[in-house]
Amino acid sequence: MDKKRIRAAAAALLAVATMWGTVAEAQTPSRNLAPGFSSRPAGSRLVIVPADMELFSVSGGGVIEPRADWTDAAHKHFRTALMARKEVVAGDIQELKEADLDELGQLNALHGTVAEAVFLHHMMKMPALPTKNDALDWTLGEAVKPLHDRTSADYALFFWVRDSYASAERKAAMVAMTIVGAAFGLAIIPAGGQQVGYASLVDLKSGRIVWFNNLARASGDLREPKAAEETVEALLKTFPALR
Repeated sequence: MDKKRIRAAAAALLAVATMWGTVAEAQTPSRNLAPGFSSRPAGSRLVIVPADMELFSVSGGGVIEPRADWTDAAHKHFRTALMARKEVVAGDIQELKEADLDELGQLNALHGTVAEAVFLHHMMKMPALPTKNDALDWTLGEAVKPLHDRTSADYALFFWVRDSYASAERKAAMVAMTIVGAAFGLAIIPAGGQQVGYASLVDLKSGRIVWFNNLARASGDLREPKAAEETVEALLKTFPALR
């Protein structure tokens, strides 16, 4: 994702988070599941795809800047928290390695694009698409076939996460803007950091997304192990059990 798109998406999703609060908490389980799907069959195999994740700082002027050190730490904390979740690691699972993912082309990028559409049009209805009949009816299509052929897995679990944090300068600027706004009788809510994430369970035989969940909030911190555990817990809320 290029910088212009990152900044535009961050601004738009911050507005959504501010208006709607923690979006994941507002969803009912039925909206997270595709029609006809309720759980993973006993004996099915799950492959966990490395998360598409990037962390940013927000400068005093509101510019979003990538932080590779934060991203590296977040990947480790996220994976540790994920592998501690019993509902995920139960049964036959395998982890896809970064090297394997490199050979599968733009699969993670495709998931990010489709997941963003699911979030906007299905979860948030901005706008709702009449052809979907308010159902979780989205697919990655034939693009998942190489992953299925490589792993023989029945399902794949994908993550897309973007996390940003206001710098000390940005926090000071936010306070100043709020004070100035109040002096003129204006309610100014300057943009700070936000956490946006999507999680999708994909049927590798059909490419269909059978479960989806999201986060869009102005809280959370993947730079710290404990806080990362909370993020993973929130993203995996309503995750289908193995039955």
